[in-house]
Amino acid sequence: MTSFGHDVYDDVIVGGGHNGLVAAAYLARAGRSVLVLERLGNTGGAAISTRPFVGVDARLSRYSYLVSLLPAKIVRDLGLEFAVRKRTVSSYTPVERDGRAGGLLVGGGESRTRESFARLTGSEREYESWRAFHGRTGRLAEKVFPTLTEPLPTRAELRARIDDETAWRMLFEEPLGRAVEEHFADDLVRGVVLTDALIGTFADAHDASLVQNRCFLYHVIGGGTGDWDVPVGGMGALTDALATAARAAGAEIATGHEVLRIEPDGRAPAEVTFRTATGEGRVVGRTVLVNASPRTLGELLGETGPAAPVEGAQLKVNMLLRRLPRLRDTSVDPREAFGGTFHVAEGYAELARAYAEAATGELPSVPPSEIYCHSLTDPTILGPELVAQGYQTLTLFGLHTPARLFGHDNQGAREVLLTGTLAQLDAHLAEPITDCLAFDADGRPCIEAKTPLDLERELRLPGGHIFHRDLSWPYAQDQGAAGRWGVGTPYANVLLCGAGAVRGGGVSGVPGHNAAMAVLGH
Repeated sequence: MTSFGHDVYDDVIVGGGHNGLVAAAYLARAGRSVLVLERLGNTGGAAISTRPFVGVDARLSRYSYLVSLLPAKIVRDLGLEFAVRKRTVSSYTPVERDGRAGGLLVGGGESRTRESFARLTGSEREYESWRAFHGRTGRLAEKVFPTLTEPLPTRAELRARIDDETAWRMLFEEPLGRAVEEHFADDLVRGVVLTDALIGTFADAHDASLVQNRCFLYHVIGGGTGDWDVPVGGMGALTDALATAARAAGAEIATGHEVLRIEPDGRAPAEVTFRTATGEGRVVGRTVLVNASPRTLGELLGETGPAAPVEGAQLKVNMLLRRLPRLRDTSVDPREAFGGTFHVAEGYAELARAYAEAATGELPSVPPSEIYCHSLTDPTILGPELVAQGYQTLTLFGLHTPARLFGHDNQGAREVLLTGTLAQLDAHLAEPITDCLAFDADGRPCIEAKTPLDLERELRLPGGHIFHRDLSWPYAQDQGAAGRWGVGTPYANVLLCGAGAVRGGGVSGVPGHNAAMAVLGH
């Protein structure tokens, strides 16, 4: 059985994903005794890099893949050796109109973007609307993003800080579809804007719950700019740096330790029961921080009763190519098109149709997805021989594929959906994507797909939900439950430090930082 350095720890952290490691590093640097218990044989959770293809020297960000919400403050505070790179192109969306292959390129300079909008729509009006809309969200991002690592503001305080009633109305009070339709006339442009509201979120543009608005908000505020950057070395470079920082500060990290129960007793130290390959053990922590979903926290605390429904809605596909495919639109270089976000079947009407079909229990007939190539911006994830031969990675993220669609036959539905998704991509290529795939050491094509049920099985994400549950507004809605930092639970010495905390979701480290601040009394 595992032997630890303390009989009673100041802090026991359940889960060694990136948020748990952020909390561990902050708390250990403050001089506290910290123990991290991780179920898997490695740290990192969903923010890891792996070599998924046998005998191939390609280290891919297997689950999460881009960085936007990680505050530079956390990188500085913890002295992390970690960097990101900007993408020169924001997005490219292929389309066929009047029998001609074309597309919308956003990036590469203002004049080039303006010209691309003009070619698509026949005037500059849509581009001016684009500039005005994103100018407003950009100003909002500058004001909202810094609050993520501060004590929770009230709704009124955040509204006053934003100081833009139009922005507040369109993002916090009305379904996002209304603002999209008011600002833009072109179906393709409307769809490109809406996609930021649908990543990992199953909702219609006019959903009255505004869950799509919350998703959109977190996608446009990152870093105060809304930029989504490429982690140098892959996502595992971040979590490796965090684990190094935590250990250097004195935290103990025990992998292969699955927590089974947490038994809090008022303000007394809590007992944590875990299981290893050799049996069960127990450890005591004055505070327990849980880097797992709220549903998992309830199970660990022995709570009974039905859990709130949680459902992810995405298809994640990793590919390794011998070369990038040629495009039907010859006006754009594939290196530019795939260097940003390559939108497929994400027009406004297409997204609405895919949602309606999935809501009735059917796989989307025209599956929407978006793709990008990590290795164009950061080739360090590939071995030197692969780089020399022109190999590239592709990451595909499919939308509107809720977990309910895979319950009867996960493997069969996965294969049908993957085939349909690649067919939609092929419609814009001058050659099938499968002709460009590399092969592993066993002669199999280098492509893997993960459904929500796969993510639930592999990562314990409830329903495969990448945010652990629907995203919250970044302000206090129930101060008594969430506490000053948005990480509280009904037990004073048990805190939530994962993506399901208030202001959680994405690779941000924010919940880990905020839980540490709560423990330290800031």
